[in-house]
Amino acid sequence: MAFQLSPGVLVTERDITNVIPAVSSSVGAFAGYFPWGPAQEIVTVASENELVKLFGKPTSENATTFFSAANFLAYGNALRLVRTVGSAARNAVGAGSAILVRNADEYETAVADVESSFIAKYPGELGNSLTVSICDSTGWASWNAAYKANFAAAPGTSDYADAKGASLDEVHIVVVDADGAFSGTAGAILEAYANLSVAADAKGSDNGSNYYPTVINNQSKYIWWGGNHPTNADEDIAWGSNATPGVFNNMDGSHSETLDDGVDDLPDNGEINAGYALFINPEVSDISLVITGAHSSVVQQYAIDMVSDSTTGRKDCIVFVSPDLASVRAADPLAAVQEYFSDLARNTSYAVADSGWKRQYDRYNDTYVNVPLNPDIAGLCARTDRTNDPWWSPAGLNRGAIKNVVKLVWTPNQAERDDLYKIGVNSVTNVAGAGIVLYGDKTLLLKPSAFDRINVRRLFITLEKAIATAAKYQLFEFNDVFTRSQFRSIVEPFLRDVRGRRGIYDFRVVCDETNNTGDVIDRNEFVADIYIKPAKSINFIQLNFIATRTSISFEEVGA
Repeated sequence: MAFQLSPGVLVTERDITNVIPAVSSSVGAFAGYFPWGPAQEIVTVASENELVKLFGKPTSENATTFFSAANFLAYGNALRLVRTVGSAARNAVGAGSAILVRNADEYETAVADVESSFIAKYPGELGNSLTVSICDSTGWASWNAAYKANFAAAPGTSDYADAKGASLDEVHIVVVDADGAFSGTAGAILEAYANLSVAADAKGSDNGSNYYPTVINNQSKYIWWGGNHPTNADEDIAWGSNATPGVFNNMDGSHSETLDDGVDDLPDNGEINAGYALFINPEVSDISLVITGAHSSVVQQYAIDMVSDSTTGRKDCIVFVSPDLASVRAADPLAAVQEYFSDLARNTSYAVADSGWKRQYDRYNDTYVNVPLNPDIAGLCARTDRTNDPWWSPAGLNRGAIKNVVKLVWTPNQAERDDLYKIGVNSVTNVAGAGIVLYGDKTLLLKPSAFDRINVRRLFITLEKAIATAAKYQLFEFNDVFTRSQFRSIVEPFLRDVRGRRGIYDFRVVCDETNNTGDVIDRNEFVADIYIKPAKSINFIQLNFIATRTSISFEEVGA
């Protein structure tokens, strides 16, 4: 209570209704090559349609990458995606030498080196399909009729410029899919911007900037302003100046640039790893399920280490890996897959391995493609979160059905499944009458432990993330009986709820003077020991059928 200098009533409120917050457990993470879209930055994608819209349709060079992302999204609706490109990739430009501008941050430093008026928003050959045309008042009459059809009238003088005593500051801009690479229709208008201003300080009716480079940079999905204004004629008020009394320079018509010299370049392992490196910090990226698609064992090892390393690992998500296609196509696929994971050499509960690849239909190119199964296994976990809880096994006939599959590249039989399970590899198999199903729920932890099961590892990740988030509110409080009691009152109801939802058999929370001794308190520490009995999934069923004589009673045979 605050001190008062004179009599009175002081009313205050104190919120002690702290609870354990819900935490995400279904968010996927993936890095790989795509032909379009921002590169080397994390973008959240919610559906396959959005994947196509942001990163382009699958090509012969990235079909496995595209469908790895799409297959995860068939089960979940949140994928953190990083587009990776090689160092030789370039953005298409209208003039001068092409440069690599992977994202908005790089644009801010690279724009000074651009010689054209416009540049493709992202690196890749797709940018070579773009044409940009800008028209002022004098060019309206002769401007391309297809372009003019997108505007109500010719550009003129904006209200903002008129109020400042300036005139003829307006321009119209169109972004055209000249070759049809984006829309499928050559010459289609992708974007049209009406009545933008060449005055740097121009404001629109919403009081936001109406300066054409600013609007283009903020709104266009296809181009950046290149840093150079189109060539002007008479000098009065130069483009890019604030609106002042006088007439703005004009182009005596219109200016068009066909963008060119965009280059695709496939990323190497190091560049793909750099994409995954964006997920290293859990405070920056909240993820739960890391898929590796068809990436090499080098990338798989990097992703697993990023999560599970004893000192630098996140320890709050799981990595999903598949063997390479060559292994499941080998003459002896069992031996090849065993050798693959032996060479992978990762023994951890933070990774999950499956038995191979599937064949699926590519509706974009009317063909069939082979795709690894690890995005599907991660997707099953995401779907299980939605239908049940993270601590339920994603395997079996109830929750383990694989989507979008024509057939498996390799279907291990019972004996082969037994051998794979011994090394922590979960088989995907064809179950008569049920379809293609995940038939195993092990992690890559080889030591016998509760954590060698997916549901237990995901249970503890969920509990640890949720309780750790709540524990942050104890920071800088006093380590006394009240604080410790308050912490228990937050955690215990949460764990009772998890127990009621069949995630754990029992629990105990110890947070008192026995583990918060004087020495602990003097070190400004706070200790809570949380004991958990995790629920176990059934992996083996024995059914005993016993035939008896008609005259025998069941009690006689111990039934």
